[in-house]
Amino acid sequence: MKRIGILVGLLLCVAAGPARAVGSLADVIIYDRTSGATLPVYHADGSWYVAGRTGNEYEVHIRNNSGGDLLAVVSVDGVNVVTGQTASTSQSGYVVGASQSVSIQGWRKNLAHVAAFYFTDHSDAYATRTGRPEEVGVIGVAVFRRKAQPPAELGEPQVRREAPDDDRLRPQASYDGPARGESPSRSNGGGAEPSTESAAQAAPPAVAEKSIGTGHGRSQTSHARLVSFERQSDTPNEVIVLRYDTRANLVARGVIRSEQRDPNPFPARFVPDPPGRW
Repeated sequence: MKRIGILVGLLLCVAAGPARAVGSLADVIIYDRTSGATLPVYHADGSWYVAGRTGNEYEVHIRNNSGGDLLAVVSVDGVNVVTGQTASTSQSGYVVGASQSVSIQGWRKNLAHVAAFYFTDHSDAYATRTGRPEEVGVIGVAVFRRKAQPPAELGEPQVRREAPDDDRLRPQASYDGPARGESPSRSNGGGAEPSTESAAQAAPPAVAEKSIGTGHGRSQTSHARLVSFERQSDTPNEVIVLRYDTRANLVARGVIRSEQRDPNPFPARFVPDPPGRW
């Protein structure tokens, strides 16, 4: 089944330092463009989390770990980032070439521009402002392999068939323009494992502050073109889910362990002289 996809400019990973990635067939990384840092990933109760800072722009970085093209259907807060529809895995997405990467920096407005992703109050999130607040706080990537094409037979003319007029048979999108800001890199040996922190055994305390979502930010250039992509199956080969909230809320929920520590009564062996008074 053919779908419309956007082929986004394939980006080489150039930034130094370990990545914090989730996924197998593809790695998904959340890169904070404002701070210039890859957000650490935490694991609790079977889910993956990142901590966002209100006001900071971010991008969803996807690396194809396979030897063939992949289609990545991306949703933020339950909204498809290409079409703006309430997200479904059957919709349009981004084509990622074999062993290549793409950085998705915003809501696609047309084939030349996106509106930047940024962390914001739940009430200001694009999904909330468009009447869909229920799924705010989650990023999803459904990954599909390309259907293998049978080898052409020698001497047989190739007949091009017109695609039926079916909304399900639309080309996928592909991005050709450079991304702004540095993109995160995979770590040596296939990407660093996400940091794992178990939730507290006791019931988590109340949320410390208002939860956050993703806003519809400034317009920026992001060139794309439409390409055809026939999926191997209607069922995704992999679905990667990252939940997000403020650090304070994730600490309050027990996802991130509190950085507070008990004082040590015996930190040293001997008594040093005190500093001079003057």
